[in-house]
Amino acid sequence: MRLWPRSTDKKSATLEAIFLAPEAGAPVVAVAKATVGEAGLVGDRYAAQKGFWRGPDACPITLIRAEDLDLIQRRHHLAVTAGEHRRNLVVRGLPSRQLTDGVLVLGDVRLRLTVPRPPCLYLERLTQRGMGRALRKSGGVCARIIQPGSLHAGMAIHKEHTERESP
Repeated sequence: MRLWPRSTDKKSATLEAIFLAPEAGAPVVAVAKATVGEAGLVGDRYAAQKGFWRGPDACPITLIRAEDLDLIQRRHHLAVTAGEHRRNLVVRGLPSRQLTDGVLVLGDVRLRLTVPRPPCLYLERLTQRGMGRALRKSGGVCARIIQPGSLHAGMAIHKEHTERESP
């Protein structure tokens, strides 16, 4: 098993922001640290089974790249810095191809990346006109919990690589 980025890389990946919402439709709140439980982020709608999506469509944790949010803000002139995207974790420094599959390691937390999380009409109803279209190609990804633990903004992120993957 190898971890990306390598220690010799000048560019490192970090957890830039953490957002929680206590229930479906509630405003998201930025937090400096969070606990990952067996069902998701403690205090978040999906861990409490109070999210808009339920059952097999629910996603314990969602991630989005900060670089994609930067581009959305420039191209579409939409506010995305205060969690309007409604994704739990904002990561910076991971190439988009790194968010397609595999396992992310954040301290003692391990998350399996599963499927893209494209925006839905519900997201646009909660936020602002144009948000769904802006997030269409880069709406983030769903992550399942392999190992719970603690997260904090600014922590390093590594990606585990299997033998069949290349960094």
